[in-house]
This record gives sequence, C-alpha cells and structure tokens, in this order.
Amino acid sequence: QVQLAESGGGLVQAGGSLRLSCAASGRTFSSYAMGWFRQAPGKEREFVAAISWSGGTTIYADSVKGRFTISRDNAKNTVYLQMNSLKPEDTAVYYCAAQRGRPDYTTTMYDYWGQGTQVTVSS
Repeated sequence: QVQLAESGGGLVQAGGSLRLSCAASGRTFSSYAMGWFRQAPGKEREFVAAISWSGGTTIYADSVKGRFTISRDNAKNTVYLQMNSLKPEDTAVYYCAAQRGRPDYTTTMYDYWGQGTQVTVSS
C-alpha cells in the first residue's frame, strides 16, 4: 500500500516556474515507477511524465517535453516535477501516481493516486 500527497501547486504567470512534490508513505517507494498526470476542467486526465524506480528512465508527453523535468529522491520517498516556461494551457490539477511496472503513459496502469494539487497559469 502506498499513500501519495502532492504539494507545490499555485498561481504563476505565463513563463514562470513551479516545482511540484509528491511524498509517498511506505518503505517500498523505491520499487515503484512514478507518474505525473493532469486534468483540466472538462477534460480527461492526461499523462505528463513518468520515471522508473531507479530514476534511470523518464518519459514525457510531447506537450511538456523540454519544459518539464521529472526526478525522484528515493531516500526521501519523494518524486518531483520541475515545470518551467509555463503556459496557460498547463493549468490543471496535477496528480502523482505509482505502479510496480515500468513507466507508462496510461492512467489505468497506475495503482495508487494522490489527491492532486492545483496549478494555475495566468496569461
């Protein structure tokens, strides 16, 4: 069982940066691949980025590639999402998720989810 708690969201102007954190409970955090997803009002939840248990493999949605960076610190049971050059279309609730397999783009592959943190980018 893994419990996840996101933090770091907020209001930022276009072009600005935010760093999201996702703290995980449990001693087996390092065995889970972690993902970040987002959901804007009226839209489906979509993939943003994911990272393998070791941190050696990362994947990104095309819409954030080159602007966002996912990383993890297994000693702190935390995964991060550094978001730079933010755009109004990045506005959404951001969720972290965990699963025992490989990093994946698909929401249904993830077993555990946090409650989400709101990111709002003003133009």
